Amino acid sequence: MRSLRIAAAALIFAVAPALAEPQHGIAMHGLPALAADFTHLPYANPDAPQGGTLHQAATGSFDSLNPMIVKGQPASGPRTYVFESLLGRNLAEPFSLYGLLAESIDANDDRSAFTFKLRSSARFSDGKPVTSADVAFTAETLKTKGRPNFRNYLAKVTSIVTPDALTITFTQDGGDRELPMLLGLMPILPKHFFEARDFEASTVEPLLGSGPYIFGEIVPGERVVYRKNPAYWGKSLPLARGVWNFDAVQIDYYRDNNSAFEAFKKGLADVRIEADPGRWQAGYDFPAVTEGKVILEKIVQKTPAPASGFVFNTRRKVFADRKLREAMLWCFDFEWANANLFSGLYQRTYGYYSGSELSSRGIAADAKELAILGAAKDTLDPRILDGSYALPVSDGSGRDRKLLRKAVGLFKEAGYEIRDGKMVNAAGEPLSFTLIVLQTEQEKIGLHYQGTLTQLGVDMQVRRVDSAEFQRIQQTYDYDMVPATWFNSLSPGNEQSFYYGSAARDEEGTRNYPGIADPAVDAAIRALTTSTAREDFVAAVRALDRLLVNGVYIVPFYDAGGQWVARWSTIGRPDAQPLQGFEATALWRNP
Repeated sequence: MRSLRIAAAALIFAVAPALAEPQHGIAMHGLPALAADFTHLPYANPDAPQGGTLHQAATGSFDSLNPMIVKGQPASGPRTYVFESLLGRNLAEPFSLYGLLAESIDANDDRSAFTFKLRSSARFSDGKPVTSADVAFTAETLKTKGRPNFRNYLAKVTSIVTPDALTITFTQDGGDRELPMLLGLMPILPKHFFEARDFEASTVEPLLGSGPYIFGEIVPGERVVYRKNPAYWGKSLPLARGVWNFDAVQIDYYRDNNSAFEAFKKGLADVRIEADPGRWQAGYDFPAVTEGKVILEKIVQKTPAPASGFVFNTRRKVFADRKLREAMLWCFDFEWANANLFSGLYQRTYGYYSGSELSSRGIAADAKELAILGAAKDTLDPRILDGSYALPVSDGSGRDRKLLRKAVGLFKEAGYEIRDGKMVNAAGEPLSFTLIVLQTEQEKIGLHYQGTLTQLGVDMQVRRVDSAEFQRIQQTYDYDMVPATWFNSLSPGNEQSFYYGSAARDEEGTRNYPGIADPAVDAAIRALTTSTAREDFVAAVRALDRLLVNGVYIVPFYDAGGQWVARWSTIGRPDAQPLQGFEATALWRNP
């Protein structure tokens, strides 16, 4: 793997390309919404009370404090509390960034070259200044030793020039308009701390960053505490006003969601985002709720619903055939599950950008989409192309004969039929596979799915594993089927290659869990990352959505149309919420 060409202008004759005027922020499309003199984020309370501890509950375990590498199960929080980036995000916009460690960004029209100017006041938590050498070191380290998503986008950087300690210019060959923003969000590492350490090794040693918090108590697998740095350099920045309001954030780990819920009921956790509709409907009747000490609310999200489901691993022979996967899709009885397992509180999630303007649901492909799809449009289900496609809807009985007959027909087209009560192929080999799950909720819905498949003679085993084992099998794709979730924003970009791109199919540690390798998908991802106008971008994302839906890579799940949030009344929040819903960094403890 080639190294980045990093050079100091004092030692060579390289000159950074001529750019435009430095700007206080940058947007993926158009201009940033906040003016240069903005005072705080629109969903932050600049007068929020300060102090106290925010207690949070997590499930599973952790054995590493470094979230930027493949090895180990990272603790929750370091990227949020300890490490900072050159620019910070305003979550009230689809994708706009503003100066954080850097006071400005300066990019040319096609964004093939862009310069960050660091703030002279920026400091790591040990008091040492953040310099362009740290940024260059970070880029090289994450490109060669970081997680695949870092390596993928940093591979596009062709050179780095550092003319002085506060200035750094990147160049790229292609026209990836998102690249300056991805580098703007890259966590900046202190060179003096990390250059003498094995960056790729899993570690529970407290790491050094420039963020508002430093590591406090660390008990691997049980607890991690972040303590506010009283000397935090950026406390007066607009991006920091009204956020980071607690003196400490403590995250305790529990075995499963039931244990975490019991901890919340006892006041050991301050806030809970509920994922179980049955519990949301019937479990929040304990005294603290009826006495008004716990507040229940639904926060509406304006971003795409999480795309989740049981993932078919197409690397495995059993799921290589799309027609077989389609037959399996018809065997999932959402209506029965929603009524009997989820108290009727869910809606079916369509595609990968459901509930947003980026979704292709109910919309016919226009000329822009057809141009992006090219010859691939002829391979799509016509209903997906004209927007009339819908997921199967059962009668809710759990034994809908119409749906089961349709599934049997599709199995037959895939070369399978029922013999002696078993679904077998032409060679008499039974259709058999294993679903691996991590949580009780996943196991519950897996057993429901198993029940329907058993009616058709399909042998599906459900196996539950611990978090360390689940992490391993996910990273190495050592599964037939697993539950997975992708969280997409209103501005999906280069991470889509990490999620669905062909290059990610065989690279360990990506989120291409189904093993998608489709040139048309790659072309749609390229189109969305190079779009300069919002309408072209939307067309590219909708084209990608159609391709992914047509590929039948998952048995799609469901969503609540928002977030169910419970919080103790001692925790306050602003009235305004960002596009994605509940935002924990803007909370405070009421006096």
